[in-house]
Amino acid sequence: MSAASRRRRYPSDTSVAEWALLESLLPVPACQSKTGGHPEKWPRRVIVDAIRYIVDNGARQRREVAGAACGFPPWETVHGFFWRWNRAGVVTYIRDQLRRRIRTGKGRCPHPVTLIVDSQSVKAASTVGKSSRGYDAAPKINGRKRHITVDTLDLPVMITVTPADIQDRDAARDVFRRLRLTQPQITQVWADRGYAGDLVDWARERLWLTLRIVSRPKRAKGFVVLPRRWKVERTIGWCMNARRNARDYERLPQHSEAHLNWALITMMTRRLTRKNPSAGWTKRTARPGTMTP
Repeated sequence: MSAASRRRRYPSDTSVAEWALLESLLPVPACQSKTGGHPEKWPRRVIVDAIRYIVDNGARQRREVAGAACGFPPWETVHGFFWRWNRAGVVTYIRDQLRRRIRTGKGRCPHPVTLIVDSQSVKAASTVGKSSRGYDAAPKINGRKRHITVDTLDLPVMITVTPADIQDRDAARDVFRRLRLTQPQITQVWADRGYAGDLVDWARERLWLTLRIVSRPKRAKGFVVLPRRWKVERTIGWCMNARRNARDYERLPQHSEAHLNWALITMMTRRLTRKNPSAGWTKRTARPGTMTP
């Protein structure tokens, strides 16, 4: 089956421009490498479309990815590529490369120096075992917690999934260590009061990292947009737009991280391939014969 023979029928399907971006970032097939291997039966574009369909619609792989009915490969094939690409670091590599392209396209340095971190607890399905889930008393959620780090353009830098009963400041120690190893140019991180306390001194003394806390105004009532923190909260909202991420269904936390990354990869490929990007959603085009304010 060729990729062209499958009709694009779902909103999650890759466009020609999106696939041109993604194809160049995927690893070389085994049959084209020096070690050799069997040729892949299914085109990779169809595999990527199937993965994006699952993430966007929250479908069960065995039921929804049903070969000829949707034009997708069998669920074993889709899950095999999903598992191997995630284990080999291909998914995070694609995410990081797309982030760098967006940053350089806006005239920014490809490597961010300032980050924003926040967490979100979500309910876990019955497929999630006791060893990787917990109870978060604040929102009263039994499930997992997502620790998401973004840059100042709200683009993902690191995603970590833990049991929901782990405190933000405890999980942040591991997150900050990994950030220091993978992003050594980082100088400061913005966070909410859940990361306050000894973590601020620990990050400065051990990692030479400035942790700045954004506090909620004392007399504020209801929802308040807080400086810098709203960017990571918007990224969390983008993740939740994908139905697969509305609840955690994955047996392994690594697969939960992969589904979050795929949702943000889709967001970034669409941003990069947008034909007429608007300068700002608040700006309006003046009608002929009228004056702009």
